[in-house]
Amino acid sequence: MKNFLPILLLMLSFGSVHAQKTNKLKKELISSIEQKSNDLITISDNIWEVAEVAFREVKSAEYLIEYAKENGFTVEESVAGMPTAFTATYGEGKPVIGILGEFDALPGISQKRVPYKDELLEGGAGHGCGHNLFGTASLGAAVAIKELIEQGKLTGTIKFFGTPAEEKFFGKLWMIREGLFEDVDVVMDWHPADHTEANVQPSLALVDFMVEYSGQSAHASADPWNARSASDALELYTHGINSYREHIKPSVRIHYHIQDAGQVVNVVPDYSRIWVRVRDITREGMVPVYDQVKKMAGGAAIMANVDHKVSLISGIHDLLPNRIGGAVMQKNLENLGDINYTQEEVNFAIEMQKENGKPTVGIDGKIRPLRETLESPGGGSTDVGDVSYNVPVVSLAVTVAPKDVPWHSWSVVASSGMSIGHKGMLHATKALGMTMIDIFKDKKLREEIKKEFDERKGDYIYDPFLNPGPPPLDYED
Repeated sequence: MKNFLPILLLMLSFGSVHAQKTNKLKKELISSIEQKSNDLITISDNIWEVAEVAFREVKSAEYLIEYAKENGFTVEESVAGMPTAFTATYGEGKPVIGILGEFDALPGISQKRVPYKDELLEGGAGHGCGHNLFGTASLGAAVAIKELIEQGKLTGTIKFFGTPAEEKFFGKLWMIREGLFEDVDVVMDWHPADHTEANVQPSLALVDFMVEYSGQSAHASADPWNARSASDALELYTHGINSYREHIKPSVRIHYHIQDAGQVVNVVPDYSRIWVRVRDITREGMVPVYDQVKKMAGGAAIMANVDHKVSLISGIHDLLPNRIGGAVMQKNLENLGDINYTQEEVNFAIEMQKENGKPTVGIDGKIRPLRETLESPGGGSTDVGDVSYNVPVVSLAVTVAPKDVPWHSWSVVASSGMSIGHKGMLHATKALGMTMIDIFKDKKLREEIKKEFDERKGDYIYDPFLNPGPPPLDYED
C-alpha cells in the first residue's frame, strides 16, 4: 500500500482538480443562462401566444430558428419532410450530444393567463402540455453549451432537434427514419410537470389508427330499409370496445374520437370515421390488444352490413430509461436546489386548485429524490420513446404548474404563460446544461450511459409503427 500511496494521492488530486474545473464551467453556464433569461421568456411567451398545432407550428419554429441563428448555430430547416422540423448544430467531432425541443400546442384549450377558466381565443389552441417552455429551455441550454465549445472549454458537437407534432402525429418518427440521430452519442430531454425530478421512468407504448365505415344512405323515415348505416357500425364498434375494457389488463388504455357520424338527423349516413388509440406499458403488451380491436372493427361492419377500412396513423414505443444518466441529472438538480415562489405565485396556484376542486397545496418546487424505476409507470406516451430505442436518452421533469391540476387542460395553458412556468423553464435550462457539461467532459460516463442503453434494449431490433409515405401534413382538423 505504501508504494501506491503517491499514485493514489495523485489520482485524488487530479479528480479534485477535474471536479473544480467542471464546477467552474457549470457556474459560468448558470450565469450565461441567467443573462439570457429575458430572451428565453420572450421566446417562450411568443410561442405561447401563437399556440400552433401539429405540423402547423410555423411561427413557433421561426422563433426558435431565429434565436439559434443569432447564436451562431448552423440550422437545417424542413428536415424529414416536415416544414416545421429542423436541426441546429454547433461544433465538430465527438462527442455529439443532442437535445430535444418540442413546440406544438393542443387544439381547443385556449386560455388567458388567469387561475380560472377563461378562453383567450374562441375555439383556439393552447399549450396545455407546456411545449412553449419545452423547446425554449432546450435551445437555451444548447446555446449555453455552444458558448463553452466556442471558448474552447468543451470539445465536441451540440445538436438541437426542433421536433414538431409530438401531441398528434409524433414527428420524431420521421426524423429517426431519415437517420438524423445516427451520429448522436447521447440525447437530452425534459418535460414540463407538476413536480421536479430526474426522470428514470418508462412511458407507455401507443398505436393510433383510423377506422372508416362505408354503407348506403337513405331517407331516415321514408325508406330506412334501403339504407346500410355507417353510424350503426360505428356505434356497434364503440360498444364492443367498451365491453372489451373489462377483459384487458389494468395497464392498457383505449381511447377513441368519433370524427364523423353523419351530418343531419333525417339521412341515414353512408360514412363514418373514428380515430382509435391503444396503449400499454410495452409494445409487446400493446400489440395483441391492437390486433383484437382491429378485428372488432370488422365485426361491427359485418353486423351493420357495411364495408370498413382500417388505416395505421402511427405509433410510438415506450421510453427506455437511463439510470446512469439520471443519477448525474439528479446530482445537478440537488446542486441547483428547490424552485422558490413568491406569495403572489402561491396564491395564483391555490386559486387554480380551488377552481379544479383540488387540495390547495400550492406549488411543489422541491427536488424529488431519485426513484426506483417502475415496471408499471402509468401516465402518458411520447415519441421520445422511439428516440430512446435508437440512442441513450437522459430525461428530466420540472415543475411548471400547480400540484395536481389536470394536464392537457386550461390550467397548464395559464401556468405555462406566466412566471410559474417561466421559473420551471429556466430551472430546466440550467439542469440540462449542467448535465451536458458532465457528459461532454467524462468519456467514461458516456460509455456507462451507452452500456446501460445496450443492456435495456437487448437484442430488440427497432421497428417503427410508421407507414412508408410522407408525414400527413394535409390532415383535416
